[in-house]
Amino acid sequence: MNASSATVGIIGLGSMGRPMAERLLAERGELVIHARRPQPELVAAGATWAESPRELAMCVDVMVSVLPDLPELEQLLDGPDGLLAGDRDLLILIASTSSAPAVRALGDRLHAQTSGRVRLVDCPVSGGEDGARAGTLSIMLGGAEADTALAAEVLAPCGTAVHLGPLGAGQVAKACNQLVVSATILALGEATVLADRSSIDLDRMWSLLAGGYAGSRLLEARHSKLVTGDDSASGMAKYMVKDLRFAADIAAGTGTDAVLLPALRAAFDEIVDRGLGDRDISVTRRLVAERRPRPDDTNEF
Repeated sequence: MNASSATVGIIGLGSMGRPMAERLLAERGELVIHARRPQPELVAAGATWAESPRELAMCVDVMVSVLPDLPELEQLLDGPDGLLAGDRDLLILIASTSSAPAVRALGDRLHAQTSGRVRLVDCPVSGGEDGARAGTLSIMLGGAEADTALAAEVLAPCGTAVHLGPLGAGQVAKACNQLVVSATILALGEATVLADRSSIDLDRMWSLLAGGYAGSRLLEARHSKLVTGDDSASGMAKYMVKDLRFAADIAAGTGTDAVLLPALRAAFDEIVDRGLGDRDISVTRRLVAERRPRPDDTNEF
C-alpha cells in the first residue's frame, strides 16, 4: 500500500485537526472524518462523514488521531461502535503530544488484542495552528519502517515528516521540542517585562533582536502578542503542563538530572494555578509582570 491507494480518515477536528484535515482533503480529494460535532463545511468540500469510530475504521486504511491525548483515543477504541470493532487492517497515526511509554504500551496492547491487525505510529507535530494551516508542520515519526514511510507520505500535505526511531521516538522528540519552546517563551515573557519597565519600545526591540541570536520562529509568531500583551488563546498554556510532565518522565527514565525542566514545570504550574491556563503561551509576560507589579515610583532607566 502507498499513500495514493490508501483511504485516509481523521478523528479530532479541533484547532490543529481541522486545518490538517483541510490540507489532507485538498491534496487527496477525499477524506473520511469523525468528530464530536458535525462538520458541514468539510462535508461540503468533499469529506465523508462517519457516524461512529467503528464506521470510520471500517472504511479507512490509515487514521490520523488529532485528539488531545491518549485517554481520549482509548475511549474510542473498544465497544460495538469503537475503532477496534472493524475487521480490516488499520494504521493509527497518533498526532497528539503524549507519553512515550504510554504510546509503546498501547502499541503492544493493540498488537496483542488484534493479532497485529491494528498498528500504531506516533507523529506529534510542532508549528502550531499557523503551521497546520500553511502545511509547514514539523512531524516527528516513531514506529516500524514501513508504517512510518506510509505515514510520511500521507502527512506530506501537512508538513515535513521525519522518522526518528521506534514507536515512541516521536514523543521523545516532541518532549525535547516542548522543553525548548517552554524555555524560550518564558525567557521572551520575562525579557519583555524587563524592557517594558525600562521604558524601551517593545516593538522596536523585538524587531531588532529577531535578527540576532535571540531570533526564533516562536518570537516571530508571538511578536505581536508579546508587544501588546494580548495573550488570547492560540496555543493554550495549560497543555504545556502535561507536555513538561512527559519530558520529566523521559528525564527520569534516562537518568537525566535536568537543570531547566524543574523551573519550567514550576512556572507553567503557576500559570495554571493563577487561572491563566486557557491563555496563550505568551501569558508568560503576564505571569512575570503580576508576580511583582511595577512600583509607582519612576525607575532610573
